[in-house]
Amino acid sequence: MTTYLQAMQKTPLWSEWNVRHVATHREGSKFTKLAAFVGGSVLFLVEMIRFRPTVVHLHTSARASFGRKAILLWCSSLSGLPTVLHIHGSDFMEYFAESSALTQVLIRATLCRASAVVALGSIWARRLERIAPGARIVEIPNAVPLAASPARLSSTDRPIRFVFLGRIGERKGAFELLRAWACLDAPTATLTMAGDGDVQQARSLVRELHLESSVDLPGWLSPAAVGDLLDNADVLVLPSRREGQPMAVLEAMARGLCVIAGEGGGLPEMIGGGCGLLVTSDDVDGITTALQRVVDDAALRISCGKAAYERARQRYDIDVVWRRLDGLYREVTGNPRSRNPLTWQMQWPPAAAEERVAQG
Repeated sequence: MTTYLQAMQKTPLWSEWNVRHVATHREGSKFTKLAAFVGGSVLFLVEMIRFRPTVVHLHTSARASFGRKAILLWCSSLSGLPTVLHIHGSDFMEYFAESSALTQVLIRATLCRASAVVALGSIWARRLERIAPGARIVEIPNAVPLAASPARLSSTDRPIRFVFLGRIGERKGAFELLRAWACLDAPTATLTMAGDGDVQQARSLVRELHLESSVDLPGWLSPAAVGDLLDNADVLVLPSRREGQPMAVLEAMARGLCVIAGEGGGLPEMIGGGCGLLVTSDDVDGITTALQRVVDDAALRISCGKAAYERARQRYDIDVVWRRLDGLYREVTGNPRSRNPLTWQMQWPPAAAEERVAQG
């Protein structure tokens, strides 16, 4: 999400709508999280009165994040401000299903209260429509800056470099990937798994499977280092159990990389139809087969990369997505020619690194 917001801040949307951006979450203790929410909420309410924004845009996921943003949504909505609710969480459906009957009523009422609810794709839109048939659901995907040209799509004369990006653990299928890698017949291929989470457990499994010569686990990397890693990669592997619309996959597609990903959540919509290979997260043999296919078949790997780049250009390019948001803002405000308006964007947890107010 940080990558998405940083990219969006460089678009005309940020300046034309005079966006003010405030964080309402910070990683840490319960007190730290509470203080961040209270501080951000007070700032929001005070400046909502001072500036009377044209539209409010809330970014949320599920559970506590949704509860926090629901409070702000009702405050802005009852104040008469058009309010857009942007759902990012991959576990939102599980959150709804596990909630009490009363909480489900409140979730449904909150979705229906929003001027528009942004779903990341058609799969998530249909699911949200089942929860709240009366809500106005709009499909707008995550966005990523597009590379000027696909990276090394024709390069077949060197060892294949695989990359995994994300929190290392069961949910992302990290351990199944390592077990599948141990069965791969590709002596010169390498795998870099970058991210925080259960890094030490993964390193122990690497030693147990004798993969030290081909697998690297550097831990968390800066955005610049992640960019360099992808620039030198051939394939992104993310066999997740569930995902919304992961930025790692979008960044790989924007560079023209072949993608191997889990079939849960919104991933089939992203890479289905020739942009990559879908696998079942718990199927180690299936993951191994997918890895082996892209190692053995350079034409397949290159074809998937080209198709992924083209899909990113058409659907996920930042220049495409900011215009869709601009259109949504104009629609919910009923003012197609707004001049110098003010928009508040309240971020959800994964963007907590961007702890600042940004004004265009």
